Amino acid sequence: MRRGGDGGPVLLLLHGLGATGAVWDGLTALLPDAWPGTWVAPDLPGHGRSAPLARYSFGGLAAEVAGLVDARTPLAVLGHSLGGVVALAVGSGWFGPRPSGVVGLGVKVRWTAEELERAAEMAARQPKVFPTREEAVNRALKVAGLAGLVPPDGSLADGAVVPSENGWRLALDPAAFAVGAPDMDGLLCACRAAGAPVVMAAGEHDPMSPIDHLTALVPDPLVLKGLGHNAHVEDPAALLPIVERLASAGS
Repeated sequence: MRRGGDGGPVLLLLHGLGATGAVWDGLTALLPDAWPGTWVAPDLPGHGRSAPLARYSFGGLAAEVAGLVDARTPLAVLGHSLGGVVALAVGSGWFGPRPSGVVGLGVKVRWTAEELERAAEMAARQPKVFPTREEAVNRALKVAGLAGLVPPDGSLADGAVVPSENGWRLALDPAAFAVGAPDMDGLLCACRAAGAPVVMAAGEHDPMSPIDHLTALVPDPLVLKGLGHNAHVEDPAALLPIVERLASAGS
């Protein structure tokens, strides 16, 4: 688990499906001037160096990450894609901590029956073993949507694959694909009831989280101009206004 800063409120950073906490490295390098306390960027269960779950659900993931922070410590949560849904679940207050603010970045809020069926098929597959680490890394970055955005010899790649008896495989537990579609209306309602303001954000060119889909949920989604699905990797500095907004909400 990555951690930095000192004292003060905690900023919990939650990555998307197939990634690891290293996906936030670009942003966390900028946090000393933007966040007044500690930041924590774990690998979600079934990802990177974190143990898998027997069954994956947004609530189950939220319960695990909520246990990483003291419920008495001021907290804000910023999550991307899958991590954005988990952030909303944490924002509900059902799992102990009661964040002062939640941001869901690049969350896919609409799912077709075909997409859910394809995800279920992925979840049922046995992990594929690749003969070389390079091949495994290339596949891991593709699954996470990070091919071409992060170097294949960087810190994220280090945690995204593990050695296997006959080669290399993804650290990602395929069963994590089985989380299904989030109940966005229910999660947003739960956050409001818990007093956690929510910001829904997405890159202007994010095909997984079109702005019109977000606008149907919340009146003022934040648009990150010129960026795509992995906006936090493409331009970490573009997220600093979001971080400062979270810091203000907790002050």
